[in-house]
Amino acid sequence: MEPRGARLMRRLPRKDAVIIGLGWTGAIMGWELCQAGLQVVALERGPWRDTASDFNIGTAPDELRYGIRGELFLNNSQDTVTARNTVDQLALPIRKWGSFLPGNGVGGAGVHWNGHTWRFLPSDFLMRSHYLQKYGEGVFPENHTIQDWGVTYDELEPYYDKFEYLAGISGQAGNVKGEILPGGNPFEGWRERAYPTPPLKMQHAQNLFSRAATELGFKPFPMPSGNISQAYTNPLGVTLAPCTYCGFCERFGCANYSKSSPQTTVLPVLMRHPGFEARVQCEVVRVLKSADGKTATGVVYIDAQGEEWEQPADLVIMAAYQLWNVRLMLYSGIGRPYDPSTGEGVVGKNYAYQANSAVNGFFDSSHAFNHWAGAGSLGITADEYNGDNFDHSGLNFVGGANINCTSFHARPISARPIPPGTPRWGSAWKKATRENYGSFANVGSQGCNMSYRDNYLDLDPTYKDRLGRPLLRMTFDFKANEERMSAYVTDKMVPIMRAMGAKQIVANPKKGPWNVVPYQTTHNTGGAIMGDNPRTSAVNKYLQVWDMPNVFVLGASAFPQNAGYNPTGTVGALTYHAAEAITKQYLKNPGQPLVQA
Repeated sequence: MEPRGARLMRRLPRKDAVIIGLGWTGAIMGWELCQAGLQVVALERGPWRDTASDFNIGTAPDELRYGIRGELFLNNSQDTVTARNTVDQLALPIRKWGSFLPGNGVGGAGVHWNGHTWRFLPSDFLMRSHYLQKYGEGVFPENHTIQDWGVTYDELEPYYDKFEYLAGISGQAGNVKGEILPGGNPFEGWRERAYPTPPLKMQHAQNLFSRAATELGFKPFPMPSGNISQAYTNPLGVTLAPCTYCGFCERFGCANYSKSSPQTTVLPVLMRHPGFEARVQCEVVRVLKSADGKTATGVVYIDAQGEEWEQPADLVIMAAYQLWNVRLMLYSGIGRPYDPSTGEGVVGKNYAYQANSAVNGFFDSSHAFNHWAGAGSLGITADEYNGDNFDHSGLNFVGGANINCTSFHARPISARPIPPGTPRWGSAWKKATRENYGSFANVGSQGCNMSYRDNYLDLDPTYKDRLGRPLLRMTFDFKANEERMSAYVTDKMVPIMRAMGAKQIVANPKKGPWNVVPYQTTHNTGGAIMGDNPRTSAVNKYLQVWDMPNVFVLGASAFPQNAGYNPTGTVGALTYHAAEAITKQYLKNPGQPLVQA
């Protein structure tokens, strides 16, 4: 590729809106803007991906291609980040994705996700004020930067509902209009109506977990799932098929039209809309600004041939993955970069992750769990130790985790459960693999991660990408708060596994330091956080940049800290919330802030 600037940049006709990225947020926002009459173009740096052409039933369940070699993920030669645990370390480039797996192409991470679709707890959105009122300032961990979101659960409930009905989420409601229903999550926030489709059918492991947890005083319920339990036609007229429990969800595209994704919910109608255009393999390199720096005028992008183009637009929607939203803001000079030494600035602030743990159980051969007949979100959950569902007095930590038992795959290359002490190769390893493959179960936790002054994102001063732009630098480590929380919740999981009948139990609470190599979760959050004050947040409650009102930044980059759930449901709700504000308020008075500072 020729260096940027070697060829003349060409200017294209103006659009009403340009969307950067075509995953969940870009597809939803694209549809809503087109419905409002706007001419919209979406720029996606990865390739086109479609169920019929890319995830054929004969080729989609290829573990080597997708599960091991990661064909759906961003190539590190195309882009990566540098990483370090502390500010006094030298950050080095991640040469191979491990800890998290950014998607690449149309659909983004919505193609390869497992499908867990949660609503955050009402108290999660009021993290600082809720804990402060209930426990006092002393409850917070040292050096924290925890803050409220600037939006409440009650405000977001209609948009959670809209996303769930778009995606056909399968589940059992626990709180409909304030009435606690049997079989659902008694701790969830109120919802206007039930899930659009019933829960998936549970396996032997989930049935054991449910019985054991109930005996121990928990109230287990089916995990809300983007793996659809029955045929469903969403409000846009797109039909999804029932899940076949093939076990190829995580890291894979769904060949059965059974997993909620942009491809199976929005894109079939969006791509036919006359006001919408998608350009793939087009990487946005920077957002252009007016002479006074107060307005975005469009974007510059490079196509697959290395040609540089200017796309003028009245409205710029950043809908890339969390990391790339932050990197683009920093490189384009949008918002004040965060400085951890002073605590000033907002862009890059409050990067957070997730503190997950597991309790593994090895059973005798009479148990045939058949995890290979699984689904990404086939599971039973207990929420007694999530968020502030339990008393934190004297525990010396804030936050919590859900506890779950899933059967999401037993793929032959990567599913090799063996007890501790087993050799890593040879006849003894083969024997242990054979004996434990069908008689192993897991109880896991999805843990929160608080925000801290020295966990943040900025531009790396040394390393650059193939276009000469600084890489994004990640400074992150797990703190004592997360380790104490994980140890506490993991201790609550061990008795459940014991009651399930495991003959050998191995507990693995989360411990630092954070390591970039083993996979943990692709739930990266923060860096362009929302709030009610421009001094402490990058965007307002509608995800509108405080000091550049015609720019909106979607996705988990808005989370001030991370909760004990998967982020996708909340990302979807925030997107619909922002879309309604744009179409019903902003377009009546373009270029003006929706919230007064």
